[in-house]
Amino acid sequence: MIEPSIALFGESFEEASRVLEELLEETGAQYALLVDRKGFVLAHREALWAPRPPALDSLATLVAGNAAATKALAELLGEKRFSEIVHQGEKQGIYVEEVNDLALLVVIFDQNAPVGRVKLFGKKAAGRLDHITQRAKVESGATRARLGLDTEYRESASALLDDLFGEP
Repeated sequence: MIEPSIALFGESFEEASRVLEELLEETGAQYALLVDRKGFVLAHREALWAPRPPALDSLATLVAGNAAATKALAELLGEKRFSEIVHQGEKQGIYVEEVNDLALLVVIFDQNAPVGRVKLFGKKAAGRLDHITQRAKVESGATRARLGLDTEYRESASALLDDLFGEP
């Protein structure tokens, strides 16, 4: 099973959500998402006036795939990476900024939000999100063990089973 590479919860989640909310206010965009490179939505915000959002899970998966393809294109052209992707249609646009090797910032905007403003504030937000996601990085079982999640769960489950079925 594929799992996210970043675990945002508690204060980290709230901090990331605030960054996304401020980005929406500064740009006039409709939606802002933080997604990991595996296609998981880590945090998202939408403007109060925005229409019903697209399917965020599908959007995140497609953005992650597009970012991977863009990275491969950059390497073919001798570049280390392209740090941003912009797609603009008649009414809607999408801006994707690389936060770091783990995450991407996705901003969906309409014709009322200037793309230059989205890019300017998107880069600023990506820098702030970089610090947040680096702190929330999941490093396989080592992070869970450091947090005591595996040990705590195992001990709790063992005690519950002993209570239910008696000690062995």
